[in-house]
Amino acid sequence: MATPSKRSPRLHVDGAVLGFKRGLRNQYNHVSLIKIKGVDSKADADFYLGKKVAFITKASTADKYGNKFRVNWGKVCRSHGSNGVVRCRFSRNLPPQAIGGKVRVMLYPSRV
Repeated sequence: MATPSKRSPRLHVDGAVLGFKRGLRNQYNHVSLIKIKGVDSKADADFYLGKKVAFITKASTADKYGNKFRVNWGKVCRSHGSNGVVRCRFSRNLPPQAIGGKVRVMLYPSRV
């Protein structure tokens, strides 16, 4: 009997950047709106409060470790509306090119 290959457990859920928190005339760039895959209600979004969010981009030049990927870390701070959208604050504000892009919502830190 062949042993199955060991795969590390999945530690993230995919999400999409919808835009920034805004009113009719003002936009607040320090708060990003994220739609998490499979989350369709405010009750479902409560599980993700406090979870880390990673926005990953690829750079043309490598850093001193030879890594060409850059990560902007954020955190889910609260829900937004009743359809499972959450508000996130990032260490550096997301650029406008991020709208429509993908983020990873990590399943840590745990609040259980």
